[in-house]
Amino acid sequence: MRGYLLRRLPSALLVLIAASFVIFAILRLVPGDPATTLAGPDADAATVAAIRDRLGLDAPLLSQYVHWIGSLLTGDLGPSYAIGGRTADLIGDGLGATAELTAAALLFVIVLGTAFGVLGATSRSRWVRTAVRVTTTAALAVPPFVSGVLLVLLFAVVLGVLPPGGRVAFLSAPDLAAQYLVLPALCLALPSAAVLGRYLKDGIERGLAEDYIRTATAAGIAPRRLLWRHTLPNALPPVVTLLGMQVGNLLGGAVLVEAIFAWPGLGQLAEQGLQRRDYPVVQDLLLLLVAVFVLVQLLTDLVYAWLDPRIRWE
Repeated sequence: MRGYLLRRLPSALLVLIAASFVIFAILRLVPGDPATTLAGPDADAATVAAIRDRLGLDAPLLSQYVHWIGSLLTGDLGPSYAIGGRTADLIGDGLGATAELTAAALLFVIVLGTAFGVLGATSRSRWVRTAVRVTTTAALAVPPFVSGVLLVLLFAVVLGVLPPGGRVAFLSAPDLAAQYLVLPALCLALPSAAVLGRYLKDGIERGLAEDYIRTATAAGIAPRRLLWRHTLPNALPPVVTLLGMQVGNLLGGAVLVEAIFAWPGLGQLAEQGLQRRDYPVVQDLLLLLVAVFVLVQLLTDLVYAWLDPRIRWE
């Protein structure tokens, strides 16, 4: 397993280096200038030039890039240009909220996706199979900004059982925090749960059609035992890979869901940073998200190799 991990590390590092170049270049290509934004619309050229000199924006681009990478390697991300405070503190505050939302959404994806897959493949009731198919189709077809509004209308406005938005720190009041977390996490999880459920359903159906399963069934082994001990484990490797890819989708989707439910996470921080041309906040934040995605893919590869040892020798 250690050799398999060492073979994957170089490609992960190359992805991070390439991502840092792309993020740095794209931010400089976006119209607008941090110095002009900070100086205000009535500032003269001398004031703007002074701000550019103070922020180091008049240095060559290569020098700015090297300074940025150096700050990342030393752990000193420096101050924010426009939002205020230290960049590391701003990202740390938002990271906790986004990680909480993504973890809750991932839990919903695993539970709902497993239920969709198992019920869709094994239920003898035509009504249950139809309900699963309709639910997964609707979850895939309806975008999060629509399903989020519908969830708020149903559970917050009509039924009045859950708050429409906001966040309470989980450690301060766990029961109240869970109420604020349910709707945004469910909204974020629905499309990924539908995808996972469909892949799992196909995998279970292929497994149930194998000769050894039919032989075991004819020998009188209970269907439930065959499902949970043999069919489902064999269907898991491709589903685990898919689940790793869905984690990246959850992080990306969290930006939109946070706006709908007023969730104070990295999505809101990224929006503020882009509007104010706050280069340190935006480029550190984007590279962090890429790093998390790369790490998740690396862990997914390791789990896949653990489930299927043949992968280690390819």
